[in-house]
Amino acid sequence: MIIMAAEEKTSDSVKDAAKEAKPSKGVKAQAAKEDVVATVGAVPAADEVEAEAKTEDEIMPEAPAVIVDEAENAQEVLEKLKKEGVREKRRGGYDEDYVAAAWVPKTALGRKVFNGEITSMHDIMLQSIPIKEVGLVDKLLPGMQEEVLAVGRVQRVTDSGRRMRFRVVAAVGNGDGYVGIGESKGKEAGPTIRKSIERAKLNVVEIKRGCGSWECGCGTPHTVPFKIIGKAGSVQVTLMPAPRGVGIVSGSVAKTVLLLAGIKDVWVTTEGHTRTGINFAHAVLNALENTNYVKLKEGEAGKLKIVTGGYKQPENKPDEVAE
Repeated sequence: MIIMAAEEKTSDSVKDAAKEAKPSKGVKAQAAKEDVVATVGAVPAADEVEAEAKTEDEIMPEAPAVIVDEAENAQEVLEKLKKEGVREKRRGGYDEDYVAAAWVPKTALGRKVFNGEITSMHDIMLQSIPIKEVGLVDKLLPGMQEEVLAVGRVQRVTDSGRRMRFRVVAAVGNGDGYVGIGESKGKEAGPTIRKSIERAKLNVVEIKRGCGSWECGCGTPHTVPFKIIGKAGSVQVTLMPAPRGVGIVSGSVAKTVLLLAGIKDVWVTTEGHTRTGINFAHAVLNALENTNYVKLKEGEAGKLKIVTGGYKQPENKPDEVAE
């Protein structure tokens, strides 16, 4: 009995010693934290993190944009873009931030504009050369405004079900005598809208403005210089000069096109089915384009203060009779 009691005492003493030697949970956590700090280093403060971010920005500055005017030809622009690492999209073409710099002309007219031989859209309109590149319009007419006139959905029933497509009509203009309308169709709305805007830029026309109202003599090109008629389909539109301050007396479609063209005051009368927005828009554009085909007598261009696009017509004064 005495021996068994002695063995129990020794086992209890061994357990107590093991408990004292075993570290607690708090001690373990503190030791692990010290190991992490010793391995990784001290946690940086917020000021140190900001300083490191600034130094990284200084080391990796933004890629400079390519200046097209300094390049001698289109091939140099393409090489500069490749050197700067401008990324290309999956289906071809460059990033939107570099669209202007990445334009490489493919036509003779585009190369003349790119090299600086042609500096205004008025010169192109005088030569009656068709425009085939959107970059040409973006270069000569910067700041073009874009508006979507109508978005229609067309459904076609097939064996597999209904197939839906979008039809978009868009208009562009710089508010200074240049306006265009484009149409496109597609399966998705976004790409179809962009395509219609590109077509509108390719269909840009130059119009004449002036101060043709007998009630106004301000001399600024705020209205049409004379009464003009335009047609498209069953729609016929008549534009009549209005005095300054009247505004555009018309529906929403015609008002959008006229504002993009730079017309601020005009009376509009219509005939036909104007609910067809496409024909209504094209009729207004046809009327504005017809201002270029009206014959004027000598001296009337200066009297009406006619402006063709952004180019002011010279006043043709008759020669003075010598006494």
